[in-house]
Amino acid sequence: MKHATYDKYPEVCIKGFENQAWSGWQAIRQALKARLTDMGKTVVVIDCYPGVRLEALREKLIDTLNPQLLINAETARLSEQHLHDLLAQNLTDDRVFGVLSCHQLDEFFCPDKLAALQQEVELASGLVVVYGPGAALVHEGDILVYADLARWEIQQRFRTGELGNWGASNENEDILRRYKRAFFIEWRVFDRHKTPLLKRADFLLDTNAADSPAMVSGEALRHGLQQTTQRPFRVVPFFDPGVWGGQWMKDKFDLDPAKPNYAWCFDCVPEENSLLLRFGDVRIEIPSQDLVLLYPRPLLGEKVHSRFGAEFPIRFDFLDTVGGQNLSFQVHPLTEYIQQHFGMHYTQDESYYMLEAEPGAEVYLGTRTGIDPQEMLDDLASAQRGEKAFDDEKFVNRFPARKHDHFLIPAGTVHCSGSGAMVLEISATPYIFTFKLWDWGRLGLDGLPRPVHLEHGAQVIDWQRDTAWVTEHLINHFEPVAEGDGWQEERTGLHEREFIETRRHWFNKPVVHHTHGGVNVLNLVEGIEALVDSPTDAFEPFIVHYAETFIIPAAVGEYRISPYGSAAGQQLATMKAWVRG
Repeated sequence: MKHATYDKYPEVCIKGFENQAWSGWQAIRQALKARLTDMGKTVVVIDCYPGVRLEALREKLIDTLNPQLLINAETARLSEQHLHDLLAQNLTDDRVFGVLSCHQLDEFFCPDKLAALQQEVELASGLVVVYGPGAALVHEGDILVYADLARWEIQQRFRTGELGNWGASNENEDILRRYKRAFFIEWRVFDRHKTPLLKRADFLLDTNAADSPAMVSGEALRHGLQQTTQRPFRVVPFFDPGVWGGQWMKDKFDLDPAKPNYAWCFDCVPEENSLLLRFGDVRIEIPSQDLVLLYPRPLLGEKVHSRFGAEFPIRFDFLDTVGGQNLSFQVHPLTEYIQQHFGMHYTQDESYYMLEAEPGAEVYLGTRTGIDPQEMLDDLASAQRGEKAFDDEKFVNRFPARKHDHFLIPAGTVHCSGSGAMVLEISATPYIFTFKLWDWGRLGLDGLPRPVHLEHGAQVIDWQRDTAWVTEHLINHFEPVAEGDGWQEERTGLHEREFIETRRHWFNKPVVHHTHGGVNVLNLVEGIEALVDSPTDAFEPFIVHYAETFIIPAAVGEYRISPYGSAAGQQLATMKAWVRG
């Protein structure tokens, strides 16, 4: 590849609603005022995801509407200490891990104060505006606006110190603890709250860019999301440096050369990524989780939805150690452990597909046959105390890693990628549940020791995953499945303990696929570009480039992938994943 073809800002172009989206505060104000014309008493509710800049919202929009009564719903929120006491069991004392919250948003508000605000609205006349997180608890709204914000943008505001957690004055607290509170509590609670609101909202307000807000009508948004479930699409990837990060993505994806490295790319993690919807000249950025929350059945399929609910269970991401260092030596919890300790109903089974590998690249996988488990745990504990380096050569298998190898990693298997590898990680979604066992004596980019969770890890390591077992069950189990004119399909895993099925297709001519009622996630792992189209012209042709991950909703059914452009006639390959029936 001589130039970057990877699209960092993929959009879904929505048809038929080009005049129902607005960009910039002036256009947004005009659109809202047009709805207010000749109305008597009107209650405008602007509910918000936590992290939305409320001062800017009030200054740039709300005050210009000249309301007779203005209410900030947060004035009825519980005190910081009351919230902390309520959430203590979910927060835990750990820097990284909490317990998933089952709270409802109204539990975070004082009932008496909420009732008083409701009474104020009832007695008011003229234009009333209620705004802020939880505003719809005060009044359902004659006009409902939902101000949304992507999780990646929230994290950036965490990092700059602009943003603390909702209801907490903790802007200077350890960022891992702030992220933990958001992940385990805030995002869960506010997703529950916003889902029914988005189903009836008159407008969605995109507040991701401070000086470039955008708004779309609720009708256009919902039709746009429905259109998205009928065609292939990509979510917006994001990239992040890390202490072990490499240089491959920086070069191949044309990323910021000033960054020291890039460790991660979340290429398909809908719970974290954004979705860009284009309505004419206006681009709307929303959390891609909104699509999962509102239209899980056509997106995921009936069987997947019945099993996982409104959660996207498949994750594709990149781990870049080319020119970098080893990942942390780690293990993921067994299913019963993650259920009992963290409230998550499935665990992080995963695999490493080698998109690229330098000579000498290795994957650490499983324990050596015949080792004493307690001796290894003692050695890890000694390393954690800083007394010595962990003797990985004595206790852990190393396997050579080459381009297009596939290593399966069911939960309970100790593992990590070594340096010199570009890994496409295909896994179940609860990615935060990684128990680091050893981090090679490093500090994080923040200068602090990276968290090690040996006490958790020791409880979940499967000591039967030794050299012989790993070699037999987890490395390059390629099985020819089918072939046709110009294509061949191979099963590459995953292990029977993992719910994800993966298939690799080699092709130099068109190959037909079918979702069979379940969502498919694919990556073009070989070749410059390919065309995804419908044999029945059910959706517009979709072009994908090397290393791009794309989603085929369950509702699509039959689709076809062909070499395209300069790749015509060449040998290409895709990796495809879906949830086993």
